[in-house]
Amino acid sequence: RLCRSSRSSRSMFVRALLLAVPAVTAFTVAPSARSSVVTKAGADDLGVTQPLGFFDPLKLAAKGTAEDFARRRTVELKHGRVAMLAVVGFLVAESYHPLFSDVTGPAIDHLTQVRKEYPAFFEIGALFIGLLEVNRALQGWAFPSSRRVANTLKDDYYPGDVGFDPLGLKPSDPEAFDAMVTRELQHGRLAMLAAAGFIAQELTNHKTIIETLKLLVLLDETELDKNLGLDLPSGDVATLDAEIFSPAKDTFGMGGN
Repeated sequence: RLCRSSRSSRSMFVRALLLAVPAVTAFTVAPSARSSVVTKAGADDLGVTQPLGFFDPLKLAAKGTAEDFARRRTVELKHGRVAMLAVVGFLVAESYHPLFSDVTGPAIDHLTQVRKEYPAFFEIGALFIGLLEVNRALQGWAFPSSRRVANTLKDDYYPGDVGFDPLGLKPSDPEAFDAMVTRELQHGRLAMLAAAGFIAQELTNHKTIIETLKLLVLLDETELDKNLGLDLPSGDVATLDAEIFSPAKDTFGMGGN
């Protein structure tokens, strides 16, 4: 058996994964009954939840102007949304790639495989990303009147609003809208941690996330190999532990080359 701290770390990893998966359902669009911009950071700010409360040990929120805070909130939302898509992308593409059926193995290798087989995909992807960034700039940033007046948000811009709500998910009630914004912020923060963890884990053992999760389950309950009919290399904890933290031979044959 592994020590209690190791078991706790694995349990936290699995819970973080399960919480991050549904996070892509949260959207933030301009509110109809709130102030047009975020003007302060404090205990009552959106995204502040228990048990941490207002967590800012480096006092970053107190530095700069209200516009600086709104710009940072915009960046946080953008990174959170990208991370939420990345978490789902890891799990989906490693199980079944919806675009390229011959792309396999850990997700950290997928772009390299795609670049070799479909080089035009990068040009198309770069163009698409460029169009999204242009739209974001037009939605939120004021046109500079001079070189000294640049990187300035519009007065009526709400952080994160890019004019995209095809399913009409924006609540009309201000309190419901605030709750949705808080959920998106929290899911985005969790997804950023999860995506970083996914990348670090795959760089460590070069296995897919699903493969690693199965090994973590078997480490906690080694008798599951009998119930699931799995033929483990030796059936002992030491072998499974080596597979998680090194590029050892895959128990489930999902790691790729």
